[in-house]
Amino acid sequence: MIIGGGLAGCEAAWQLVSRGISPTLHEMKPRRFSPAHKSPGLAELVCSNSFRSGEISTAAGLLKEEMRLLKSVIIEAADASSVPAGKALAVDRTQFSSRVEALLNRRDLQVVRDEVKEIPTGTLVLIATGPLTSDALAEKISGLTGRDYLYFYDAISPIVDAATIDLKKTFSASRYQEGDGDYLNCPLTAGEYERFHRALLESRQVPPREFEDSKFFEGCLPVEVMASRGASTLLFGPMKPVGLVDPETGKKPHAVVQLRPENRQHTAYNLVGFQTKLTWPEQGRVFRMVPGLERAEFLRFGSIHRNTFINAPALLEKTLRLRLNPDIYFAGQITGVEGYIESAATGLIAGISIWCRLTGKNFDPPPRTTALGALLHHITGSDSPNFQPMNVNFGLFEPLPQKVRKRNRGDHYAARALSDLGDWSSRLGLL
Repeated sequence: MIIGGGLAGCEAAWQLVSRGISPTLHEMKPRRFSPAHKSPGLAELVCSNSFRSGEISTAAGLLKEEMRLLKSVIIEAADASSVPAGKALAVDRTQFSSRVEALLNRRDLQVVRDEVKEIPTGTLVLIATGPLTSDALAEKISGLTGRDYLYFYDAISPIVDAATIDLKKTFSASRYQEGDGDYLNCPLTAGEYERFHRALLESRQVPPREFEDSKFFEGCLPVEVMASRGASTLLFGPMKPVGLVDPETGKKPHAVVQLRPENRQHTAYNLVGFQTKLTWPEQGRVFRMVPGLERAEFLRFGSIHRNTFINAPALLEKTLRLRLNPDIYFAGQITGVEGYIESAATGLIAGISIWCRLTGKNFDPPPRTTALGALLHHITGSDSPNFQPMNVNFGLFEPLPQKVRKRNRGDHYAARALSDLGDWSSRLGLL
């Protein structure tokens, strides 16, 4: 039984059903929605539509390639629904979700649309309910683990209607002229940036609830929090002009806001890196100060929500099985990974782990020289008192045996990882 029809739950289901195991996937939508979910579809993307870098010389790109080699349903659907985004893999989120559902339906996966409020006994259960687990189930998980939850806050970037963008004030380009100009860029002068920065600092924010203590994930800070760290912080973050030349002036802008297409029709764009906890009226006022967005209509305002995760290193074995109950497994962001691909990757590992158990095989965790193994080691082998969510990065990998120039380091990590992944998958009979 798999609880949760997000990226991790769908990936785990796929890994099982494609190997002859027939799980039941439980998803509470559309009967009930979390504060961030809007679509009834499986594998809904609620934040950015980007899966980050597609280059295997980066940790994120390498993780996707490893998943691709292991026939990941999430990566297959992402590849099939991709939209232009330079060297990143971004998707049309509606097509992506539909593609995941279509692929799972071909395998006759049984999907039950109802909220699970109790953790059943007498069967293997994979909990992949994500960072917005319902209160009823969260209470049961808390009682099951016997541990208090850790938590952090994640924010969502706004999306604007493409027809309301003043294209005369923008230019199409990717950084360093890579790709076919996949982003719309809104350049700001020094004066425009200064006024925008001041407006961010003076804007009204959604106050936290009484029980909430705002702890932000450093890799996904709200834009106003970044602005509060100094006048130039945004110029080294989402508004950095590096690698861009404004064709109107022939020079690098002082600052820039990048807009990335949300779908293949380019009818909607999101403000890259502009996750926020400003009130909706303030978002409209402040973000319309950006050149080109003066009359922008927002299809979705940014928002913020609490993301919940367990202290995985203290609770989970390397099989992703709960130490306190061998019939319970966890996968997805609830384990303390951050990001779409990382969440799906833990679902892939959990699916393979459960398949090994049900077929009498010994689950051999992927080596830490691979992106999958490095991520698994982070959530099961880190120092539990200091455990924090993490995106995949080369700092989690087994160090290279020899010194390599920084610019070539990613290629060496990738070559070693793909070789070791091939050996590991052959030993388990995965391919």
